[in-house]
Amino acid sequence: MLFNLQRYSTHDGPGIRSVVFLKGCSLGCRWCQNPESRSRLKDLLFDDRLCLAGCNLCSERCPHAITRIDDSTLKLQRALLTDADYDSLTGYCPTGALSVCGTAIDIDSVMAEVMRDKPYYLRTGGGLTLSGGEPFMQPEIAAELLKRGREAGIHTAVESCLHTPWSYIEPSLPWLDLMLADLKHVDDARFKEWTDGSAKRVMDNFRRLAAAGTQITIRVPLIPAFNADRTSIRGIVDFAADEVGVKEIHFLPYHTLGINKYNLLDAPYYASRTPLDDPELLAYAEDYASSKGLTAILRG
Repeated sequence: MLFNLQRYSTHDGPGIRSVVFLKGCSLGCRWCQNPESRSRLKDLLFDDRLCLAGCNLCSERCPHAITRIDDSTLKLQRALLTDADYDSLTGYCPTGALSVCGTAIDIDSVMAEVMRDKPYYLRTGGGLTLSGGEPFMQPEIAAELLKRGREAGIHTAVESCLHTPWSYIEPSLPWLDLMLADLKHVDDARFKEWTDGSAKRVMDNFRRLAAAGTQITIRVPLIPAFNADRTSIRGIVDFAADEVGVKEIHFLPYHTLGINKYNLLDAPYYASRTPLDDPELLAYAEDYASSKGLTAILRG
């Protein structure tokens, strides 16, 4: 399942890239900026700011799941929607207030779109990046896309949380040039509380990637009350330097640009509603990483 294909990206690996976003993730991070990517199934997004007063097209098409309450309000019962409903609603809303997130992936079509920009990749050292969600939740698709990219002579990368079985990751390694992997915490209890996952699984996968000789860039989202403190940063950097042996680490200060997506999904948001604003902490993170021999990059 695919939920986006973004061309001309410059933040998802070296050079100019096309980013293929795959649906499905095994984590439930409180601060997730792509909540529409969590489910491996289709999602229905509703933006009431775009809803046309008096329009009943969607409620007439799916009356069992969509009801018009008044001129500006729809009642959506997403659990009642079937695959056929999603298909019938795709592209149907004239204002885009109601949209379906997720399409069945066609590898040939995706690669045809990606390869439109091959001259830019070759000129800038860019290429194809898989993102999500968690790309390795669809291991066969991920491996095939990376294989096609490599065979086409372009650079390949994956953005991953590494919270999957190793057997999902390993098939992609022969075709992978760069792993951009999140290291959110090294404390298993804290990790579990904030993500519903296992830090041990992630750290074990980092060790296996290092043993396999994979080129890795570690990314650290700095989240208030979770890991945006000196103790957590030291633990993360120590693991990155001493056990994974990476050369580069990116610090990503927490922002709130994804909050509105929760409104579109009618889902609660459990993280801070205030971006991280702590220049002293960010300077400490960069300095400590540098002291451990890492190239530290701060990304906004």
